[in-house]
Amino acid sequence: MVSDEHLEELKSVCPGAKQATEAGIDFVFLPSFPMPLGCSPGAVDCLLCLGPRDGYSSRLFFAQPVGSREPRNWNGQNIRILERNWFAFSWRAPDELRPIETLIAHLKALR
Repeated sequence: MVSDEHLEELKSVCPGAKQATEAGIDFVFLPSFPMPLGCSPGAVDCLLCLGPRDGYSSRLFFAQPVGSREPRNWNGQNIRILERNWFAFSWRAPDELRPIETLIAHLKALR
């Protein structure tokens, strides 16, 4: 479960952030989350996965693939979580970070 303090940190960058859990894994839904400069689209629904999944200690899922300056390996396509399909690229964020730090670490791949 995401602590209230950590959820509030995420709400500071995405006011609509909401916690969810599925199959014992904690997620934070980030609606219409703004992407880094140079990305297309400029905003997209995201799902921050804060537990191990698919061989990663955390993941950032996107409602659609995002174009960025550096092409990414979108190895996760149409992954069904919380009754929606999600996309993810191959990227590892360091372990033991606060949720907001984990989000920032994943977004670095798009800069």
